[in-house]
Amino acid sequence: MPGKKKMIGIMGGSFNPIHIGHLLLADYLVQFGGLDSVWLMLSPCNPLKCGLDAAPDHHRFRMLQIACSETQGVKPCDIELSMPRPSYSIDSLRKLAELHPEAEIHLVIGSDNWLIFDRWREHQAILKEFSPIIYPRPGYPVDSTSLPEGVRLVEAPVFEISSTFLRSAIRDGHKMDPYMPAGVGDYIRGHNLYK
Repeated sequence: MPGKKKMIGIMGGSFNPIHIGHLLLADYLVQFGGLDSVWLMLSPCNPLKCGLDAAPDHHRFRMLQIACSETQGVKPCDIELSMPRPSYSIDSLRKLAELHPEAEIHLVIGSDNWLIFDRWREHQAILKEFSPIIYPRPGYPVDSTSLPEGVRLVEAPVFEISSTFLRSAIRDGHKMDPYMPAGVGDYIRGHNLYK
C-alpha cells in the first residue's frame, strides 16, 4: 500500500519584500493547518503591477531564501520565474504537481482573493485539482458553511502589515527590521533596495 502523500501548500505572491506576516502565516499552516510544508511561490514582478519600486526577481527570491532558512517546513519556490508570462496559477500548480507526484498540492489564498476567485483563469479546475485553503484577511469575511467541497477556511491569525507599507517606510529612512524575517533588512540595505 503506497504511503500517504505529503500535503504541500502553495502561497504565491510578489514578496516585495517578504515580511513577518507572510512567514508567520506559512508557519501557522504547517504547525496548525495540517500541511507538511508551505512553499512561498515568487511571482514575476511586472513594474506596472508591482510598482516602479519593485525589486528585481533575483533579489526578491534571495530574500525569500533568507527568510525561509530558519523556519522548518517553509520553503521558497521559484517555478514561475522559468515559466511563460504572464504566469497563471493553474499552470504553475500543474507544473508543480507534475514535478512532485509524491505530493498533494493545495493552493493557499487570502479571503480577499477568494471573493474574486471566479475571475481566476480555470478557477473550476483549481477547485477540483488543488483544493484551496483560505486564510482570513481584514475586511473580507468568508462564510465557511458555503464553501465548495474540498475548500477549507483556516482560522489563522490576521497580520495587518503590507509590503507596500514596508517599501514606503524604507524609502523614508526607517529601519524596518522587526517587520521582516531575520536577515532580510540587512540584505535590503546591502543592495540598496527600495530607495
